[in-house]
Amino acid sequence: MHLVGYSKNCEEVREAYSNIPKVGWAHEILAGQRPRGYWESREDLYRPKYSATIWKLIVLADLGLTAKDARIRKPCEFFLNEYAQPDGGFDTPNESPRSELCIVGNLARTLLLCGYGEDKRVLAAFDWIVENQMDDGGWHCFPDRAHGRGTLDCWEGLSAFAALPRRKWTRRINRSVERGAEFYLERGLFREGRRRYLPWFRFHYPVHYYYDLLVGLDVITSLGYAGDKRLKAALQILEDKRRPDGTWALDAVHPDLGVGAGYRFKKRPKHFALEKQGKPSKWITVAALRVLKRVEEANQN
Repeated sequence: MHLVGYSKNCEEVREAYSNIPKVGWAHEILAGQRPRGYWESREDLYRPKYSATIWKLIVLADLGLTAKDARIRKPCEFFLNEYAQPDGGFDTPNESPRSELCIVGNLARTLLLCGYGEDKRVLAAFDWIVENQMDDGGWHCFPDRAHGRGTLDCWEGLSAFAALPRRKWTRRINRSVERGAEFYLERGLFREGRRRYLPWFRFHYPVHYYYDLLVGLDVITSLGYAGDKRLKAALQILEDKRRPDGTWALDAVHPDLGVGAGYRFKKRPKHFALEKQGKPSKWITVAALRVLKRVEEANQN
C-alpha cells in the first residue's frame, strides 16, 4: 500500500489485511498466545525480554492488527488498565513513580495503531511525551542523568507522533515534533559521541526499544522531513547497504551484542525474530523502499 499507492479501501488491500492474522508472522505469533490474551506470563507483561506480551503486541500492531480482533483487544486492555500512570504516561506497575520514555512511546504508538486513539489514557501519553522533552529537543530514558540533553537512542517519542494523525496534532505537539526532528537532523541521524556506534549501522527488526539508522530514517521521513538535505549521508549509507538483488538484509537480531555494542546482559534475553539474521529481509526491504519513496516524492515537489 505504502509503496504502490493503493488506497486502504482498495479490494486487494482489504483482502491482504484480512489475511494478516491467518497466515505468516502474525498467525505464528497469535498461535503462541495464551487463552486469556497474554504471552509468557500474566503476572509480568514486560518480562522476559523479548518474548513477553508487550513485545508481541508491538509487532502485531506494526503488522496492521487492531482491537477489532479480540486477541489484540485483550492485551491492549491489560496495558491500558495496568500500565497507565498518574503522571499521564505508561510504565510497568509499581516499579517507579515516574513513567519511562521507551515504554510511553512504544505503548502510545502501539495502542494508537490498535484503535485506541480516542482513549484519554493514550492522549495523556502524548502530552507526557511533550512535557518530558529535553532542553535540546531530544528525549532521554534517564532524565536525572541527562542534564537536559537527549540522545538519538530515545526515538520512541517521535515515532509515536509519526503514528498520530495530523488532525490530532496540537500546537504543543507540532512544536515538539519540530524540535525533535531538528535534534535528529542536526546530528545527521547518527552523529553522537566521538565514535560511530556500530549497532546503529546494522538494521534490525523487531527493534523493541533500540535505535538504528533505518529507524531514524523511517521516523524522520514519515514526519515530513524527507526532503531535508541533512539526510544525504544517512541515505547514502542506506543505498550502500542495498544488496545486488535490490533487497536489504536483516543484519542482526536484538539485543545486538555484536562488534561495538559495548554492553552485556547478566542473563541473555530471549531472542524474538521473524526472519533469519544475515539473510534478505522482507521487513527491512519494505522499510528501506518506503523511506526512498518518501524522499523521491519530496524531491519532486
